[in-house]
Amino acid sequence: MKNIAIIMGGYSSEYKISLISGNVVYQSLEKTKYNSFRIHILKEKWVYVDDDETEFPIDKNDFSTTVNGNKINFDCVFNAIHGTPGEDGLLQAYFELLEIPQTSCDYYQAALTFNKRDFLSVLKPYGIKSAVSYYLNKGDVIYTDQIVKKVGLPCFVKPNKAGSSFGISKVKTASELPIAIEVAYKEDNEIIIESFLDGTEVSVGVINYKGVITVLPITEIVSENEFFDYEAKYLGKSQEITPARISEEMARKVGDIAKRAYELLKMKGFSRTEFIIVNDEPYMLEMNTVPGLTKGSLIPQQATAGGISLEDLFSNSIELAMQ
Repeated sequence: MKNIAIIMGGYSSEYKISLISGNVVYQSLEKTKYNSFRIHILKEKWVYVDDDETEFPIDKNDFSTTVNGNKINFDCVFNAIHGTPGEDGLLQAYFELLEIPQTSCDYYQAALTFNKRDFLSVLKPYGIKSAVSYYLNKGDVIYTDQIVKKVGLPCFVKPNKAGSSFGISKVKTASELPIAIEVAYKEDNEIIIESFLDGTEVSVGVINYKGVITVLPITEIVSENEFFDYEAKYLGKSQEITPARISEEMARKVGDIAKRAYELLKMKGFSRTEFIIVNDEPYMLEMNTVPGLTKGSLIPQQATAGGISLEDLFSNSIELAMQ
C-alpha cells in the first residue's frame, strides 16, 4: 500500500479552511487502498497528526516522519493547502526537488495563477477577457481621481495574492477607496483594483479525470452579500446553483475558455476558474489551483453533480500524480 501525505494548514488566513479540506480528503480516501497521513504544515511546526491527535515532527530534509522508531517516507503528497505555501508554488518546488509526486499543478503554474495580475496578463493575448484594472504596490502614491477615472465606481479592491476573499472590498464612493486599500494591504503588498462587472457569476471546475481534461458541471453563485465574500463562501450567505442557470451554449462557451486556460498553462490537478458573464461575454476573474475540498466547497459539489464521488475525485488525483 502506498503512503499518502495529505498536507493541510498553511501560513495564510485560509489555514482553518485548509484543515477542513484536508480532513475531508483523509475521510474520503479508501483505507484499504492507501495509508493516509494527515500532515499539518504551519508556520510554527510541520507535524504528522495521528488519529489520537498525537503529533510527530516532519523531517524537512526528506519530508519523512518517525513513529515509534519506524521511519515513514511518502509515495505521494495530496496538496490541500489553500494560500501560501501550498498554492503559490513554494511546496510544489520543494517536492519537485525531493522527487516526491504531488497532486496539484507545478510550481511555475502555481506561482503564476496565485498572482492575479500576472495570470490575467498572460491570458490576455489569447483573447481571454478580464475586467479593467488598476495596480498598486505598497508605498505607491494613491491618486483616487486617476483610479476612479480608469475603473469607474463601484469597483473592487483586492489583494493580488490572497484567497477566500480575504481583504476584498466593494467600493461605491471615492472616499471609501483609501480605507479599502488599507484593508487589502493587510493581506498583501500588491493590490488590484477592478471595475465592477454586473452580470452572472459562475465557477468552472476543470480537472484531469483519468487522463482526459474534463469540465465539471458549472456552478452559478448568487451572493446575499454585496459579492461572493468570505461569509458568502463559508457561512452560507450565498446560493450555489449547480448546474448554473445559463444556456447550454453559454455553458459550453465559458467551459471552453476555462479548459483552454488550463491547457494553455499546462495545468495539472484541480483548477477552479471564476467568471462573470456580462451581455453573453465571460470575463475571467481568477483561477484557484488548490480549491476548497470541504463538503460544501464547489469542486466537490460539481464532481457529485457530474457523477464523480469524492473518493474517486481524490484517488484519481493521486493516481495521476504517481504516473
